[in-house]
Amino acid sequence: MANAKKAVVTVLGFDRKGIIARVSNVLFDRDINILDITQTILDGYFNMVMIVDLSSPSCTFDVLQSDLNALGTELGLQIRIQKNEIFEAMHQV
Repeated sequence: MANAKKAVVTVLGFDRKGIIARVSNVLFDRDINILDITQTILDGYFNMVMIVDLSSPSCTFDVLQSDLNALGTELGLQIRIQKNEIFEAMHQV
């Protein structure tokens, strides 16, 4: 897994049933594996961060990003995905 192409998926919004399931289904349907996941609920706000494996998706990154954005709009959530290299570059000191 050391050579895996990774991305960071973040989800933020008001808590409701099925958020993890719906986001996970989008990833599963595109052959993307979840490597790590953390989620919290603070005062009714849902926050989730996933590390996913983009080594062999069944779609392009742009299509995946669009699909996650559409789901976010449908559920009233902010869903973002960033490639790991970009995420790491943004957070280096």
